[in-house]
Amino acid sequence: MAIWKDKSKNISVTDSQKPYPELIGRLLTSRGYDDSQIESILNPKLSLLKDPYLMRGMDKAVERIKQAYLNNQKICIYADFDLDGTSGLGILKQALENLGFKDVSYYQPKRLSDGYGFHPHAVEELKTIGIDLIITVDVGITSHAAFDKANELNIDVILTDHHLPSETLPNAYCVINPNQKDCTSGLGYLCGAGVAFYLSRALKRAFAEDPKLPNKEWDLKDLLDLFCIGTLTDMVPLVDDNRVLVKHGMVVLQNTQKVGLQALMEALELTGRPLSSQDVSIKFAPKLNALSRMESEILPIHIYLEKNLNQARSMVDQILKNNQTRQALQSDAETKALALLKDWSKEDFIFVSSEEFHRGIIGLIATKLSQEFNKPAFVGSQNSEGMIVGSGRLPAGHESSLVDALGFAQSALNRFGGHSAAAGFELHATNKEELIVNLEKFYQQLKLDRRELEIEFDVAARLDEVNSHFMKWYDHIGPYGVGFTTPLFRFNKLNLNKITELKGGHLKVQFWDDKNSVDALLFSPSSSQRELLQAGRMYDILGEIQWNYFRNKQSVQILIKDLKVSESST
Repeated sequence: MAIWKDKSKNISVTDSQKPYPELIGRLLTSRGYDDSQIESILNPKLSLLKDPYLMRGMDKAVERIKQAYLNNQKICIYADFDLDGTSGLGILKQALENLGFKDVSYYQPKRLSDGYGFHPHAVEELKTIGIDLIITVDVGITSHAAFDKANELNIDVILTDHHLPSETLPNAYCVINPNQKDCTSGLGYLCGAGVAFYLSRALKRAFAEDPKLPNKEWDLKDLLDLFCIGTLTDMVPLVDDNRVLVKHGMVVLQNTQKVGLQALMEALELTGRPLSSQDVSIKFAPKLNALSRMESEILPIHIYLEKNLNQARSMVDQILKNNQTRQALQSDAETKALALLKDWSKEDFIFVSSEEFHRGIIGLIATKLSQEFNKPAFVGSQNSEGMIVGSGRLPAGHESSLVDALGFAQSALNRFGGHSAAAGFELHATNKEELIVNLEKFYQQLKLDRRELEIEFDVAARLDEVNSHFMKWYDHIGPYGVGFTTPLFRFNKLNLNKITELKGGHLKVQFWDDKNSVDALLFSPSSSQRELLQAGRMYDILGEIQWNYFRNKQSVQILIKDLKVSESST
């Protein structure tokens, strides 16, 4: 059972002159904000955004794109397949067309058959259709071979990315990446879509200032709906410019003019009310992500670019069916994985692979298993030739690196890469036992401190404090995400009144405290949590607070992150 740590240290805020509720004050104070910082959170200003030309390479990129316009050259935007890359693609394509470019092409590799990266074969393909200039979005910073191929074929490539570079940069025409050496912009928190947006800002200014170029009227704010999607789904920090732009962009997204997004939000009953960052990351982003996971004929960029509302609604119907297929495959695979792991004996990690696991969902299965077992989880999809493509995930609070673990076991692997908490790998089935042995050695040598998992919550609250007045201010100090996480509240001594099983194995739980009642959701409960829950008992819970919208009514609900029986409960 996790240890709960109080971030607020029983902070009390009693200044009645503040316009916001005391619980909001306690929350922000627990996060270390003083009065001046709270003001910037309440009223973020677009006028304080950083100059896009602070980014290294921006001036050279803008000049090359201006020349492409004057010389009527063909441009292709090459973007990653995830929602960050796709959103950046949509931003840059719309910006270039608003500036006066005609027929801007785009290219995205396929998640399963091509994989991540800027690929030489794609450059060759683009050469055959007469492309003169390629602009990458959210990809390319380590793709040296593709840039060498582009130079061989006399195609200029402007590299825009945000991922960390290797020791040497690719031989691009120019590189815009706030995380490259010697870039002093301070914009390293931007995602790929964010970098594309800043390039669009610079281009708009440059075209307005050059009499040889068209100066059409259009609003950069119209791009912020896609900026929001890219930024929230890529989980980059919601600080400084990111925070300001997402704050304003959520309003743009709520009132988006893109009919594909309108149709999707309509189908998911997200219209007619304010949107939250959780709506984006939890409700409609997974539906869009499932398209590339399943290599659907419809991709997120088609939703972004669609102009006909009826066609968009038809596409959304297919998207929801595709997501149902993904959910069914995932559920079946999770059941199969748990059966295969029934006799698993390794203490520090789990590994499972099967020919029955769809390659597009192995990351989702690994996430589920890492949460269920509270261990690093490695899941592989094996093809008919015995090749295993896998994903690894860490459970929350686990202090290790998957890349380090796979690096230790690399003798068994064809390739691997990723981040500390999420990584990918490939091996042949004949090397599976070697991989397991090496991973076991790694985790034994690591000698992790086996402290109980610690969960830090922001502040303790009472149910009577969580009212409509509080929720108005709670929504206002958002958006929430990395760097400004969704607040975690502790509620003590709540009586469990009723448990309802929901579709997908989730639970709806009703709590009350003698005066007030609240509904709470527990998604994908572990077997131990199910055993713990009994009507009539008293619980302390940690949870996020959110609105629930049902049949045109809204009510406050709690999204449970952890719970335990109250000490006074019998």
